Amino acid sequence: MDAVDKSPIIRLFHVHKRYGSKNALIDTTLDICKNEFLCISGPSGAGKTTILKLLYLGESVSEGQVLVDGMNLSRIPPKRIHLLRRKFGIIFQDYKLIPTKTVFENVALVLEAAGKKRVLIRKKVRSVLRTVGMEERHNSLPPSLSGGEQQRIAIARAVVGDPRIILADEPTGNLDDASADVIFNLLKRFHARGGTIIVATHDKDLIRKAGGRTVYLRQGRVEKITNA
Repeated sequence: MDAVDKSPIIRLFHVHKRYGSKNALIDTTLDICKNEFLCISGPSGAGKTTILKLLYLGESVSEGQVLVDGMNLSRIPPKRIHLLRRKFGIIFQDYKLIPTKTVFENVALVLEAAGKKRVLIRKKVRSVLRTVGMEERHNSLPPSLSGGEQQRIAIARAVVGDPRIILADEPTGNLDDASADVIFNLLKRFHARGGTIIVATHDKDLIRKAGGRTVYLRQGRVEKITNA
C-alpha cells in the first residue's frame, strides 16, 4: 500500500440519510485520509453512491455532519457550493458526457466554468487527454467511442481541474477486463500524484489491486472496514 497522510481530509460524524421512510445511511461515522485510495463496497442499495453524493452536496444529510477539507458542509451557503465542488473530480458509471460536444469540449467545460483563460484551457486539456491516451480523439463525439474510451474521457474531465479528491462511482462496472485495467491504472496515477481516491465498487479485482482500506456497507450501515 502507498504511504498515506494519516490526517483526515473527509470526516463523517453519525450521518443519517433518509429518502421518505427509507433509510439510505444509518449512523455512519468515517474518516478518510489525505492521499488514501479508499474503496466502498456492498450490495446494491447499501448506500455507496449516497455517500459520494453527500460529499459534494449532490444530496444533504438528514442528520449528522460531513466535513471536507475542514469545511462543514451544513454551513456552506448555496452560492458557495461551486467552490466546494472544485475540490472534487467526479467519475460517473454512465460517464455523463455531452453527446453533441467533442471530447475536447467535454473536458474543457470544467476549466471554462472555473473562468480559466483560453490559452491555459487548450494546453491543459491537450495534456490530460495525452495522459489518458485519447489525444488523437479530441475531435470525436462521445457516441463514436467505446465504453472504455468514454470512461477515459470521464477521468480526463475529472482530473483536468486539479482536484484534491476523486470520487468514482462504479468506474469499471460497464467495462471489459482490459478496459477496467486501463481505468484502474489511470486512477492509480492520480493517486501517486497525491490525490485522494474514493471508489464505490462491486469490483473485487479493483478492490484487491487498490491495496488500501475497504468500507463494506449493508443496508445503510458500515458492516466492517478491512485493510489490504
